[in-house]
Amino acid sequence: MQALKLSELMGALSHALDITEGQPEGHCVRCCWIGMQIAQKLTLPAEQLWELYYTLLLKDLGCSSNASRICELYLTDDLSFKRDFKWVDGSLPQVLRFVLRNTGPSSGLVDRLKALGGILSNGDQIAQELIQTRCTRGADIARQLRFPEGVANGIHSLDEHWDGGGRPEALEGSAIPLYARVALLAQVIDVVNSASGQAAAIAEANQRSGKWFDPDLVDAFLAVASEPTFWATLNSPNIETHVFAMEPAGREVVVDEDYLDDIAEAFGKVVDAKSPFTSGHSARVGLYTVLLAESMDLPESRRRWLKRGALLHDVGKLGVSNSVLDKPGKLDDAEWASIRQHAVYTESILGRIKVFDELARVSAAHHERLDGGGYPRGIKAADIALETRIITTADIFDAITAERPYRGAVPVDKTLAIMADTVGTAIDGDCFAHLKKIIDKNPEFFPGAAGQSPAVVIASSSNRFNSGHRQPANAT
Repeated sequence: MQALKLSELMGALSHALDITEGQPEGHCVRCCWIGMQIAQKLTLPAEQLWELYYTLLLKDLGCSSNASRICELYLTDDLSFKRDFKWVDGSLPQVLRFVLRNTGPSSGLVDRLKALGGILSNGDQIAQELIQTRCTRGADIARQLRFPEGVANGIHSLDEHWDGGGRPEALEGSAIPLYARVALLAQVIDVVNSASGQAAAIAEANQRSGKWFDPDLVDAFLAVASEPTFWATLNSPNIETHVFAMEPAGREVVVDEDYLDDIAEAFGKVVDAKSPFTSGHSARVGLYTVLLAESMDLPESRRRWLKRGALLHDVGKLGVSNSVLDKPGKLDDAEWASIRQHAVYTESILGRIKVFDELARVSAAHHERLDGGGYPRGIKAADIALETRIITTADIFDAITAERPYRGAVPVDKTLAIMADTVGTAIDGDCFAHLKKIIDKNPEFFPGAAGQSPAVVIASSSNRFNSGHRQPANAT
């Protein structure tokens, strides 16, 4: 296996967090550049610089966990909601204006009024719930990624404000972890600079100094901001190269096979947290993929490699709004296009990691069909790798047997009947034969098998499922 730097791996995966927050590509990487420049002005020791570096790259680890709830409460697109809310300064007039403008913009008047009534009556409780969920989840994932408590605590306290008006614990002043203080300042600077330029970013930092931001950190930022090279690098298309070169020396981490497994599992959980209907999906697809690969005599090293691809196959869904993912009815053309885009995102994100080149292609192709009717490229059987066919089979099986917003869970016997109708067109025949053999031999691994009844049993025809997704409203 080629050498892999932890900074490059986390930097690449941070792009998945950017799209979940509705931010321009490279947001976390740019925040890392800003925050590390500030930290160097403060002359922090190497140990703290290392922990801050990864706090900045991974500050949004919990971002997917409240997306579904945002859509449910505000009747809106979580991606644009998250993006636009970063401009709200926390004052009551701004918060009220934002809520009034962004709650149920496409909903009927009755639904919108009901939603607004609930939000205005329980606004503080709702805000606390959303931020607490995000912060707790992000810190937990950081620990699973083997980062120390300093990083986890920095991520947990990202939304705390210097004046005590933040969340989730209303910490004040120096009680807020330093890494969180730096990360919040860097976040706002990048958001404002990306949208309105450096003068606006400097003005925003000054305006929030002593309110959101530690005044000493703002002073350090202003010193950094006076250097033209700071802005030139921040706005450069080569920003990643500079950021990866900034990883503090002296604490190199070996990214071995075991660590790669943990990283894939952790980011699979980030993906699955996006929607209550996908809870555990990546882990189950990973399990079914390994069982199929073993049954089909793939070497152990290849099975391990493929499981990572299965765990990360839907990482691109972080860029799809929950208003689409959780929609209970048919998708319109625009929504269907959004769903299809997730495969493109998956390849783009994983493809940033040099040693994942092949894995990116294999994982992203899991919605391709043998007859050429799949996506994103519409390739046919000759160009679809065996490893992709295995993930596809595992993904379709789990998608049908799991509950979805538009239908209940389907029992295993009916699922196999549905899948059988697409063997040779969507599903590989050998993979399907091995799936049936595995279910017969190990029914305990499969929900609804061995007499286990899913919560809801419905009658479905095979054309309702396209690799686990609904067809668009105008599909035949």
